[in-house]
Amino acid sequence: MFNFFKSGAADRPTDVKAVRYALLQFIKQELQKAEGGEGGNIKGLCLFLTCGAAEKHIYETAVYADEPEIFKEEIQKIADDYAVALPSNWTLDVNFDEPIPAESIKATDVDAAFFIKTSKHFIKQTATGYITALSGETDQPEYQLSSEDGKVNIGRDKKAQADDGFFRTNHIAFPSDSTQTANKYVSRQHAHIEWNNETGHFVIYADEGGVPPRNKVKIKVEATEDMVKLHSTDIGHPLNEGDQVIIGESAVLQFSYKSVN
Repeated sequence: MFNFFKSGAADRPTDVKAVRYALLQFIKQELQKAEGGEGGNIKGLCLFLTCGAAEKHIYETAVYADEPEIFKEEIQKIADDYAVALPSNWTLDVNFDEPIPAESIKATDVDAAFFIKTSKHFIKQTATGYITALSGETDQPEYQLSSEDGKVNIGRDKKAQADDGFFRTNHIAFPSDSTQTANKYVSRQHAHIEWNNETGHFVIYADEGGVPPRNKVKIKVEATEDMVKLHSTDIGHPLNEGDQVIIGESAVLQFSYKSVN
């Protein structure tokens, strides 16, 4: 049911208003396929913007990147006009510089792709990410993450004995015999990363050894420079391009969708 179309260069919008109009028309076209009761099955809409660096500021302004609720309201108006009964808790994710799911629909006249998440099923997304250590010593210079991996454990030493006496494998491991001080403050069961197909993100969670008062997991968000602290093992944080994860006192991991090698 999903098709990709090659975008043409002619008559492409180049200013903020034209880009916004084209994006809304694109979204309207796809929402019309879910008229009436089908709209109630929609849990969220994902918009992937694939413009070049020179046009990024135009697209950011077009979708009100600083005030995302405004663009969401514009989409809600479209849904109301075309009797697409979206549930009250539907979500909108606007993504720049992130991989586009193969099942997405690509626009023909604007640098964008569109993906609908439904309550009936989640179309399986695939993604690859990369983790590198900026501070502290890991047993590999770079780790490749896949949406197929399941839980990717982070901690001190490859094989580490947990509090219950059993051993766990740390896929991202900080060797305890390293000369780097940062490794000393990494717990044996510090954190883990999992792919969340519903949100389309790799998500980091603190494990028992990574929550206060035992230790720390903090994320410096690249896009906003905000600092997020994880206080629970149940609530994770989605990783985006360039985010840095502080493990313990001073070990730092960086997430990217691009390999450094």
